Amino acid sequence: SGAALGLDRLVMLATGAAIGAVNGAVYVYGRLPHPFIITLATLSICKGMAYEISHGQNITGVAAAVQFIGHTQVLGVPFSAFVVVGIALLLWRGRGLIWGRWIYAVGGSPEAAVRAGIPVRAVLVSTYVISGLCAAIAAIIVAGRTNSGSGLLGDLGELDSIASVIIGGASFLGGRGNVGQAIVGALMIGVMRNGLNLLNVSIFFQLIVIGVVIVLAVESDVLRAHLENRFRVLQAASAA
Repeated sequence: SGAALGLDRLVMLATGAAIGAVNGAVYVYGRLPHPFIITLATLSICKGMAYEISHGQNITGVAAAVQFIGHTQVLGVPFSAFVVVGIALLLWRGRGLIWGRWIYAVGGSPEAAVRAGIPVRAVLVSTYVISGLCAAIAAIIVAGRTNSGSGLLGDLGELDSIASVIIGGASFLGGRGNVGQAIVGALMIGVMRNGLNLLNVSIFFQLIVIGVVIVLAVESDVLRAHLENRFRVLQAASAA
């Protein structure tokens, strides 16, 4: 029925949000030293659960609405592109709201945000929930494109995600970047992969290239932050 067809998408979205909430809650209230610990742990747990549920098999056949989202084209443009643009506009609009400003403040300096009276813990958990929802939407799109579900789908997608936001100009140290820059970074990754494919570069070497790009992007971000701090120190010294 139509209700059942809608229920599967709600379950996928709820699952993504729930995993994001778990990640955020464990990181914040469990006082973990770094978010990578819990996110890598849940990555392994969820991948194992997907393999267990599917018995390691690729399960074909998804709802027609899921196929429409992932496979249909509108005026020659994939419908999934409109979904991505719509979400990007919502997030871009959200940065102008109080909660969006709080996210930037927490990313820039959690200690200063606490002193300013910002609910840092709630803000952090909310960002993980939003991230989980976006991952669930991406899962719906991929399932619609492939008309299947498998634990292998989206494998190593986390590397492309990290590379996209860092290449797009977001700071690994927090407090800098926006969704538009992340999309530009994702397009650059896509163009780079497409170019490597056209040059008949092996998929294994492409993984090496992506890894090197991530390291260089993070190192350039750290160097930029160091130079900015040095410039502020020199500027303050000259003003004194």
